[in-house]
Amino acid sequence: MPATRLRRIFVAGESARVLGWFRFMEKRLYVVAGELSGDAHGAGMLDELCRMLPGLRIRGAGGPAMAAVAGPGVDDWVDEAAVMGIWEVLKRYGWFRRRFARMLANLRSFRPDVLVLIDYPGFNLRFAEAVKRASPATRIVWYVSPQVWAWNRRRIPKMARLIDAMICLFPFERPIFDEAGIPTTFAGHPLIDELAVCRDPRLARDPQLVGLFPGSREREVERLFPMMIDAARRLREWRSDLRFETPAASPALATKIRAQLDAASAGSWVEVATGTSHSLMQRAACAAIASGTATLEAAFLGLPHCLVYRVAPLTYAVARQVVNIRHIGIVNILAQDDVVEEWIQDKARPETVAASLRRFLEQPHEAEALRRRLADITATLGTPGVHRRVAEVVARAFASTAPADPSLGAR
Repeated sequence: MPATRLRRIFVAGESARVLGWFRFMEKRLYVVAGELSGDAHGAGMLDELCRMLPGLRIRGAGGPAMAAVAGPGVDDWVDEAAVMGIWEVLKRYGWFRRRFARMLANLRSFRPDVLVLIDYPGFNLRFAEAVKRASPATRIVWYVSPQVWAWNRRRIPKMARLIDAMICLFPFERPIFDEAGIPTTFAGHPLIDELAVCRDPRLARDPQLVGLFPGSREREVERLFPMMIDAARRLREWRSDLRFETPAASPALATKIRAQLDAASAGSWVEVATGTSHSLMQRAACAAIASGTATLEAAFLGLPHCLVYRVAPLTYAVARQVVNIRHIGIVNILAQDDVVEEWIQDKARPETVAASLRRFLEQPHEAEALRRRLADITATLGTPGVHRRVAEVVARAFASTAPADPSLGAR
């Protein structure tokens, strides 16, 4: 900047604005996501936030999407971090403990103004507690509120002591956290933004195509995909013209899926592709889908489906003691009704899943009725611009010593 320009700035009394600009450039954010869905939500938020706060410095842990936006300061760890179930976590306790310590040390040296925790409550609740002790000046924003309303409401008072702002995805969650004294924003569901770019009007549903979605975690695939193959085999015996396709979340997972297909002598009639889940959701006539974000994506994209869910027996036994809701699928939770069939644990069998899919194939009017119901349910989850609204809440955490303004809503 020329010296004459600098002199003019100070003469005009703009020194405060310039100093504010330098402070603005020094803002630091630490962010943690532990699964692919959180990585996608975090990437959208970071993209908007970097536009709002040019020069923002970012560190943390997430996945490939967040790393692509934020650069090498974000460690891509989701392939290793995305484990599910009590037994699976216990088996990797040493690894998680070492990662926890390394991330906390990284945060302490980085000294962020704001920490954003994205979902992943088993790890992130403990991390929030450690950060509150180690770096009390760091403001903590939780994005994708933990589903404590389903499994442990006793954690809410603890969260109220740790968290400066909460951003929830579902409208019924805001009153729960507001009542606990946590400034809470319902910004809408980020899938509204993320799936908008995936919708392709050129794609048409193929009445002969069935989708098999075994999940994005290796353990899920091990537990669910053999059953899905058997269900597909039953459908193929009923109608030889049917085709089957499964998407893999990564090339490594595609290799494992193909190995399972070869072991079941199904490699010649089940197609496997990497990174095609949203396309398949718009092309398939129906699908079996592992419980999780994919079921909500399918609802947004109008895919008739049934939900399947299996975990280790120990994990399931513990969950039955603490979970106090009737459904596990978010579509059914939102509707408070049996909209999508749920086949859980011992009920997730080839014959039950095949029967569900056969009804969709035999009765197109039933599939169309479900598509209309899914559209009505997902319409309650806000309007486009979710990533921007989330970024606004985080930006307010930088800008003010008061908690992020909860008045921002899904508009």
